[in-house]
Amino acid sequence: MTRTVLTGIKPTGTPHLGNLLGAIRPALRLASDPTLRAFYFIADYHALTSVTDRDELRRLTREVAATWLACGLDPERVLFYRQSDIPEIFELAWLLACFTPKGWMNKAHAYKAKLAENEAAGAADVDAGIHMGIYTYPILMAADILLFEADLVPVGEDQKQHIEIARDMAQRINHSYGAELLKLPSALIDAGTAVIPGRDGRKMSKSYDNVIPLFAPAGRLRKLINAIVTDSTPPDAPKDPATSVVFKIFEQFASREATDELRRRYQAGISWGEAKAALTDLLEPQLAEPRERYQTLIAEPRRIDEMLAAGRDRARALARPVMDRLRSAIGIAE
Repeated sequence: MTRTVLTGIKPTGTPHLGNLLGAIRPALRLASDPTLRAFYFIADYHALTSVTDRDELRRLTREVAATWLACGLDPERVLFYRQSDIPEIFELAWLLACFTPKGWMNKAHAYKAKLAENEAAGAADVDAGIHMGIYTYPILMAADILLFEADLVPVGEDQKQHIEIARDMAQRINHSYGAELLKLPSALIDAGTAVIPGRDGRKMSKSYDNVIPLFAPAGRLRKLINAIVTDSTPPDAPKDPATSVVFKIFEQFASREATDELRRRYQAGISWGEAKAALTDLLEPQLAEPRERYQTLIAEPRRIDEMLAAGRDRARALARPVMDRLRSAIGIAE
């Protein structure tokens, strides 16, 4: 039996190497599984919780779309759409909100993290700076999932709570109306998903300003790699690959044989310049072709919009029957 797997992609920053390893490649592997029907959407309304500049949001949305397409996402094989193009998502979000106890939102991780930040800063109002978009974020996420009857939702361990909340919402509505109106999703957690370090050794993240953009031009890619933080170990001295940011990034993209060879060079003594050159020589051939596809796509925004529009039409055709079923159950439509 074919199951539906659904992934949301939030356009809040220029895609980087960490996104490729942690999200894009695992998602593309799922898309190639013949037992799965893959849905991928750009979560532009979710991004609005932090990106409020109109031009930036539009640019980031197209960048994310172009990135996934350049990396091999086939919109003919999977369903690829923009969240904001599906009004049924937002109608379902309101319905879910009316069945969601406030206490569930009080326990949401993102909201609690913001409260903790304010408390640590000694804020007089622990809710300072927390808008309702952050507070009700799990409701909109549940609508994304439940509308398309997803069986599986790939998430990290820290996002598992969102799937549990979506299940609770679906169960409450099903129980209230005595019918299986909404399918209960399950979290798909890949414990082996790679976490790639940034240039400073911390997790690669836009918030740390330590990323290596996925499609940086060759010259800039080399400069960014050369800027990776290293220690002062002399060039000929043995080095520990386990503590090297350069090596940690290298091994995520290299074959086992290439990784073993670089490890031997570390143990024998290698300069940081040589190690960084090895990383550049590894990455550039892998990124050159998708970079070219990306540049072609980003130069043709209308083409991106047309692909997303085609996905919108297919997605809405699936969403309408679900909302018709719900409207009938709650008494909005006959």
